[in-house]
Amino acid sequence: MDIVTSAIAKLIPKLADLLVGEYKLHKNVKKNIEDLLKELESMNVALIKIGEVPRDQLDKQDKLWADDVRELSYVIEDVVDKFLVRVDHIQPDDATNKFKGLMKRTTKLLKKVKDKYGIAHAIKDIQEQLQKVAARRDRNKVVVPNPTEPITIDPCLRALYAEATELVGIYGKRDEELMRLLSMEGDDASKNRLKKVSIVGFGGLGKTTLARAVYEKIKGDFDCRAFVPVGQNPDMKKVLRDILIDLSDGNPQSDLSILDVNHLIKKLHQFLENKRYLVIIDDIWDEKLWEHINFAFSNRNNLGSRLITTTRIVSVSNSCCSLDHDSVYQMEPLSVDDSRRLFYKRIFPFESGCPNEFEQVSTDILKKCGGVPLAIITIASALAGGQKVKPKCEWDVLLQSLGSGLTEDNSLEEMRRILSFSYYNLPSHLKTCLLYLCIYPEDSTIDRDGLIWKWVAEGFVHHGDQGTSLFLVGLNYFNQLINRSMIQPIYDPLGQNKNEDHQAKPLTNIMSMSQVRSITIFPPAVSIMPSLSMFEVLRVLDLSHCNLGESSSLQLNLKGVGHLIHLRYLGLSGTKISKLPAEIGNLQFLEVLDLGNNDKLDELPSTVCNLRRLIYLNVFSSKVVPTPGVLQNLTSIEVLRGVLVSLNIIAQELGKLARLRELQICIKDGSLDLYECFVKSLCNLDHIESLYIRCNSEETSFELMDLLGECWVPPVHLRKFVSSTPTQLYALQGWIKRDPSHLSNLSELIFYSVKEVQQEDVEIIGGLLSLRRLCIRSTHQTQRLLVIRADGFRCMVDFYLNCGSAAQIKFEPGALPRAEEVTFSLGVRVAKEDGNCGFDLGLQGNLLSLRRPVMVWMYCGGARVGEAKEAEAAVRRALEAHPNHPRIYIDMWPRIAEDAHDDDLCEDEEN
Repeated sequence: MDIVTSAIAKLIPKLADLLVGEYKLHKNVKKNIEDLLKELESMNVALIKIGEVPRDQLDKQDKLWADDVRELSYVIEDVVDKFLVRVDHIQPDDATNKFKGLMKRTTKLLKKVKDKYGIAHAIKDIQEQLQKVAARRDRNKVVVPNPTEPITIDPCLRALYAEATELVGIYGKRDEELMRLLSMEGDDASKNRLKKVSIVGFGGLGKTTLARAVYEKIKGDFDCRAFVPVGQNPDMKKVLRDILIDLSDGNPQSDLSILDVNHLIKKLHQFLENKRYLVIIDDIWDEKLWEHINFAFSNRNNLGSRLITTTRIVSVSNSCCSLDHDSVYQMEPLSVDDSRRLFYKRIFPFESGCPNEFEQVSTDILKKCGGVPLAIITIASALAGGQKVKPKCEWDVLLQSLGSGLTEDNSLEEMRRILSFSYYNLPSHLKTCLLYLCIYPEDSTIDRDGLIWKWVAEGFVHHGDQGTSLFLVGLNYFNQLINRSMIQPIYDPLGQNKNEDHQAKPLTNIMSMSQVRSITIFPPAVSIMPSLSMFEVLRVLDLSHCNLGESSSLQLNLKGVGHLIHLRYLGLSGTKISKLPAEIGNLQFLEVLDLGNNDKLDELPSTVCNLRRLIYLNVFSSKVVPTPGVLQNLTSIEVLRGVLVSLNIIAQELGKLARLRELQICIKDGSLDLYECFVKSLCNLDHIESLYIRCNSEETSFELMDLLGECWVPPVHLRKFVSSTPTQLYALQGWIKRDPSHLSNLSELIFYSVKEVQQEDVEIIGGLLSLRRLCIRSTHQTQRLLVIRADGFRCMVDFYLNCGSAAQIKFEPGALPRAEEVTFSLGVRVAKEDGNCGFDLGLQGNLLSLRRPVMVWMYCGGARVGEAKEAEAAVRRALEAHPNHPRIYIDMWPRIAEDAHDDDLCEDEEN
């Protein structure tokens, strides 16, 4: 499974670049490169065919040949890159030198590329090595089995991930047997003692999904709660720290990293004393590990606490439930009906059922899957074709590829076969991108954008249409992996993952450091980071969230970064650095520079202007004010985040960044002249897709938005607009009234501080046909009633409208038909005064697509305590009747004291 074509695939365009006239290679050298290019293209085709076949089905000689070619391709890439680095200083596209003397200077440089032979001899040597590799392969004739042809995947699996309970048919399980095992039935002693339940079953059955569903249903009944994954090779200290962090809602009140296992267990005992807790420990593989975890949970806690574990191993499950009142829940495969329902839902989402011609092959495929949800989803994803069903012949081919059915003896092996089928059905470029996820620790939450930028820097992403952004191509790769059920997206708005605490292990049995191309260091491992001088061909260096600040005892010398001349990706986000070395300007090939979340960083060295290949620059949450002349030289930049603009000249330079797609900017101490310069520059940026504007001058921020409304026509590519500065909605009204077609692709609209929202604004925004996410907070509301009508917001998925205490928001029947998450406000006094004494907001039988939490900001100022309680009960009652049973959060402001009387008046104030 590890035979991939990434090395050759990214090498071929580099060799092609050498053939362009500006490098003036000798004709014999050029001819050799042309021959080498043809040979590699032929080999790449052969490697793709080999990559489509499971490794255990290949002849050993084929494996050796593929490995030899891949390793040799790295050698070729090094030769080419070193050549390009040396000639890059000449700047062949600079019209001032008109290529004079280029031939002479290039000739001198060539001799330094590969030992003493130069690129000509290096290419000749490589050709000889390729001939030897080919000769070895020819001694044994290569026979490659015919692989299954790739099957096109439709563009969306949203419903599958949104309805986790339906994926595994667990409504009955959750509400019946498992809930019964966790129930509080019996006498007081039975109800109050700590009870443990272990869910056991082989991989892919949905143990974690079931545990998560139960957790979400009952967690509100406990004082504190935690859901912690463990995995095969856990760090005991990390597991205990994660439990404490979850139990304390992410605020453990002390530095847990300095505590050993015994102290962490003691701290858990202290924290859980006199608390009713719910803890889920997911994916335990080792009995000894469980013994240590179990020490932290005293059986003397008689407050009705519950502890749930999941595991694939029966002995571990039995160990988790050693007492009589503990229970083992044996996870069973799906029933035939549930399997069929899940399978058909994925493949025939727009039809009432399975066509007759597919019934028998469907039955046979489901028999092979054996009721395993993961297998069913994987196979269904390979057959799903959106509104058009794949031909039956492709179903037959897939069926034949699956081998024998699942049995008790070979269930795990057969699961691997099913997942391997999905892997080998991937195009070669997606295999490479998928395997790259192996660099992340187990159970990590991986940031999508950061991952895609690494793919770009590694050379895994290749241009499709000329001029298409590499990031957007990479985003397409990412979405394809989701569509094929190879990765699972999660909703993590606060980035609350647990990637920062993994165990550091010495770098042993590693290849020569001079050959390393990519390094990602997680915080615990920074202490074993080798010297940067050891790396000769490094492309990716990610030190994000490692402490490199002045107070760090590690004293990592960032000046060594300047010697990494092949570097494409440099991640220094959250590293506490206060400055960058001037040598960073030496990184001629750098494409991604991530400096976000470094609040002590206030300037960039002027040498940054040399980074002409830079595509992505992030200085968000820093205090960076660019030096004049720097930005205008970053002509390849596509994403610019967090830049502070305080000078007219800086605002003017922004207008020269013609490729800019995403701009996140803070205008500091704004004047009218500065605003005009910025808006004029913005008018030159025709490719803007995402615009985030913040102005730290509240007095003049309205002038900026007025200028945008009058002078700027949003480009048709605009999909996201965010304003985090006090403003009005006049600009938005101006854009829509002038030419609404320019907002035809706008899918996300955020105004964090709007003076007020009128009904006209609601209806205008509701008419934006592509809008999927809306967030507006009104600060000085005058219109007392806003109605969300049924004919607006037809594509809205995430709806947020907070108008404070001065208004009530009501929903017409049929409103927000696709909204999965809704947040809104209610002014209790206004509703009561305007005759809505029953606090009917139109929630009953409405908002039928809700999947995620509903948040209600309930402003009680000026109302009686009894009225506030009535409003809270009415809203909660309406939401609890919703068929999807969403989580409900009602935040009442001001808070009502426990001893308050119904006739007491709530203080008239807002949050």
